[in-house]
Amino acid sequence: MPRLAGWAMLLVGVFFIVAGVNAGLYHQLHHAHSRWHRVAAETPGALTLTASLTRTAFIVIGLLLLLLCHGLLRRKHRAWQATMALLVTAAALNVVRLHRHIDRFGLSAMVTGFAITAVLVGLGLYYRREFYALGDPRTRWRALGILIALIGADLAIGLLYIAMRGLTRPYTFPERVQAVLYGLVGASPPVPVHFVQDIRGDFFALLTGALGIITVLVTAYLFVRPAEPQGRLGEQDAQRIRQLLARHGDADSLGYFALRDDKSVVWSPTGKSCIGYRVLSGVMLASGDPLGDPEAWPGAIHEFLDMAAAHAWVPAVIGCSELGAEIWCREGGLTALELGDEAVVQVADFTLDGRQMRNVRQMVTRVRRAGYVAQVRRVRDVPPEEVARLVRQADTWRGSATERGFSMALGRIGGPGDGDCVIATATQDGVLRALLHFVPWGHDGLSLDLMRRDRSAQPGLNDFMIVETIRAAPGIGVKRVSLNFAMFRAALERGERIGAGPILRAWRRVLVFLSRWFQIESLYRFNAKFGPQWVPRFLVFTGPRDAIRIGLAALEAEAFLVWPTMEARRLARKARGRLRRWRAAHAAGPARPG
Repeated sequence: MPRLAGWAMLLVGVFFIVAGVNAGLYHQLHHAHSRWHRVAAETPGALTLTASLTRTAFIVIGLLLLLLCHGLLRRKHRAWQATMALLVTAAALNVVRLHRHIDRFGLSAMVTGFAITAVLVGLGLYYRREFYALGDPRTRWRALGILIALIGADLAIGLLYIAMRGLTRPYTFPERVQAVLYGLVGASPPVPVHFVQDIRGDFFALLTGALGIITVLVTAYLFVRPAEPQGRLGEQDAQRIRQLLARHGDADSLGYFALRDDKSVVWSPTGKSCIGYRVLSGVMLASGDPLGDPEAWPGAIHEFLDMAAAHAWVPAVIGCSELGAEIWCREGGLTALELGDEAVVQVADFTLDGRQMRNVRQMVTRVRRAGYVAQVRRVRDVPPEEVARLVRQADTWRGSATERGFSMALGRIGGPGDGDCVIATATQDGVLRALLHFVPWGHDGLSLDLMRRDRSAQPGLNDFMIVETIRAAPGIGVKRVSLNFAMFRAALERGERIGAGPILRAWRRVLVFLSRWFQIESLYRFNAKFGPQWVPRFLVFTGPRDAIRIGLAALEAEAFLVWPTMEARRLARKARGRLRRWRAAHAAGPARPG
């Protein structure tokens, strides 16, 4: 029923949009009174949308119905409520219209229209349990507030336009308000406002119609959009996660990243396992394997999937292990795709000897001769003042304000409870030139979190830092180090081999082309230099139908895709600062001649 209702709403919405855009079709519908009114009398709500509505109103209604179609297909309860309200309103308006024109349409048309409306309302009530997806309770009142604000802004813009343009006669203020409000819905007011020039009247109709479309679309979107709660890791959840990491943290190198401040957590019924996630663009995105006892993973997975279904979110997991992918697919009926490989260096096996390590060995020697000195310490062994100074210095090297990372990024340095993290620094003549930050991987491992350096520093400084960290690892009880994640590593490696097929070579060329923006090949080359052990990582998702949506959500989570936002608070601070400077300049008066 949700699919049937959604597709029916889609067809009706497309019909209204086409009728509004196509002038010929609109006029044909508008002037074919006998045939159209007969059909309209038997179609709920259509009778009220014929003679009195203009092309703008057709487009507004069509776009609104498309939004309802999207909500119905996703089983949104609010979309069902809006659809039922639309049917009841249509029936009430039909009563008014048919009561006035009962002689023209006859009793049979009225009965047919009511019968169709009653059947649709009955079906909606009977299948109401299938529209169970919850919405964000905050967006309901936010949508109402935005609607009131937009109507007020539209009214102000319309009245300002009327006041600035010449009119054929002086109109009263209520008549002007009425003209703007009717123009927002594309209807003709009882007392039309006539301008001296017809082109100004046409532009007024275009202006108010466009404002009406924007108002309806923004309000409807806020009302039916999926809930996207802001991820906030509570102190109690953080303590429970640390307890799980203390017992089972050796299993997954990404486990510590569940302590990101912007993640939420869903727990298994026994409390022995949990999953960290974020909701982006309607996708409930987890990263890595579930934390805790693997025997309790199915319980956490079922809770995760139940929550996603209750809110009509698309479930997905990025960067899980092979074992995690098997359990996700078995318990949730999902699909797994190999996403790439994680580079893991075994400290005991690492050496700079041999032809394969020649490039790294030369880089490290060159950097050391340039006077660089590395220092590797646990965060708890670094004074807080020094940590703050290191963070401030490293922030100056950032290329942009956007902090990338989700699945393999903690997002902070020196936070409470992060004493087991490791900071590696490189200085030249006492000046900080590079910084690496690692998070714990169980009791004897590290996972690379952050890598920053001065852009003017010696080339090969990152190689030097990683080598020095691996050399210092035994002294801090570390046996394995996880480096960067290399997406599509297998395809890049196999595609350049002799005898690779045309499809594999073509896919590698595509990846190399995309590396201009996403650093796919460069990360693979960088990791491969250290001779790591490659551990496959997987993307788990619902199926091909949601693949594009999940991919966009993953790019957004990793900050490779950043939507433009209006920072209202920052703009307000700038405006207040300019106002204070303007007042101060005028209060001081003109400068006196010296």
